[in-house]
Formats: sequence, structure tokens, C-alpha cells
Amino acid sequence: MSLAAEAFVSQMAAAEPWPENATLYQPLKEDQILLSDCASSLAVQAYLRMCSLPVQVACKANAEYMSPSGKVPFVHVGNQVVSELGPIVQFTKAKGHSLSDGLDDVQRAEMKAYMELVNNMLLTAELYIQWCDDATASEWEVRRKMNAIGWGGKTLEQVYEDVSQCCQALSQRLGTQPFFFNKQPTELDALVFGHLFTILTTRLTSTELAERIKSYSNLLSFCRRIEQSYFEDKSS
Repeated sequence: MSLAAEAFVSQMAAAEPWPENATLYQPLKEDQILLSDCASSLAVQAYLRMCSLPVQVACKANAEYMSPSGKVPFVHVGNQVVSELGPIVQFTKAKGHSLSDGLDDVQRAEMKAYMELVNNMLLTAELYIQWCDDATASEWEVRRKMNAIGWGGKTLEQVYEDVSQCCQALSQRLGTQPFFFNKQPTELDALVFGHLFTILTTRLTSTELAERIKSYSNLLSFCRRIEQSYFEDKSS
């Protein structure tokens, strides 16, 4: 297919309304879904709920092999398959659903910077913890994996300290606002919620990561607020 034809197909897909049977695929929880994958899946769920876009969650043992990019989570919308939060945000935006249209250029740049901070600090800490937690992983294997993402020289204590610094920056930015950019959530709120809530509610060998987050009361309130607003069944 030529580039022009691909662009036309993408435009046609963007013009189609969001279907009722859209599905979000993530790995099976019984297969000990990785902490980082669980956080990413929850962030995408939160984002779609904030956009009021219905999605069914399907847990599949081979989810990453079903994904065109090999990454999870991914959404199946009509005949389109899109993986990870960033591309999913762009995909929904093309369909006319965006959480950050109300931001000016400065705010949009700030939002991206904080999202990068979360991905650099919290996501990498999750990877570090899950590799350290893996009973089959030797210390050498953990170090080899961390070297691959440029964290080879970090100790566990340094990783915890990075998480604290990230949470402090997020806590200061949030302040007493309901969301990071005042009264309306953006994709940053979905991303932060996905990572913080997963760390807070996942049983790990050590509670240190969760304890670092718990020292910021406004971040805990933020997580509860999003859980109550977007995840609790209001019909009961």
C-alpha cells in the first residue's frame, strides 16, 4: 500500500465513530502480569474512561504477541489496532476525543515534560523492582537489563530516591488542584494514576515503593478521586 493510500485509510478510520465493542487487551493477571504492564494498562483504561469512550478489557496470555508492536496494552477499535498510551491518545484525538485541547502551548509542553518524568522514573523503577523481585533472575541478569536502559550503575536505594523525587515534583505541580491542570483531567492524570495506583495496590516483596508515594497525601487523594470518579460503579 502506498503512503497516500495508508494516509487515506487512516483518515477514514479516524472519521468512523468510536464503536461500543472496542477492546483493550492486556496480559493475564494469573500469569503474574508485570508491574509495568499493569500500570500501563490501567493508564490507558483511565484515559479512555476520562474521554467517556467505552472499552471492554480482555486479559490474554499471549497479549504481547497479538500486538503489532509487541507492546501491551493495545486497543482493537473497528479494524484498527493501536498499542501504548501515546499512540492511543493520538488515535482518539483523530476521532475528535481529546483531553488536552484546552491547554495552551506552554501547558502542553509542561504536560509532556511531566509525562516524560513519569516514564523515565516510575516506569523504570517498576522494571527495576520486577526484575529484582523475579526469583529466577540472577543479580547479573538484573544488572544486564538495567544496563540496557542506562540504569546499570543504580542501586535499589537510588531507584527509591528517584521515585521520591518524581513524586515530590508531581505533588508540587498538583498542589490542591483536583487534577494537574486544574479542573479537567488530561492524559498526564491518566498516566500518573496508572502508575501510582498500581504501585500502591500491588503486593511486592518490599513495600518501600508504595511507602515513598504514601508520604504525599495529595497524590493519595488524587488516586482516590480518580478511582471514585471513573472506576467505581455509580449504578449501585
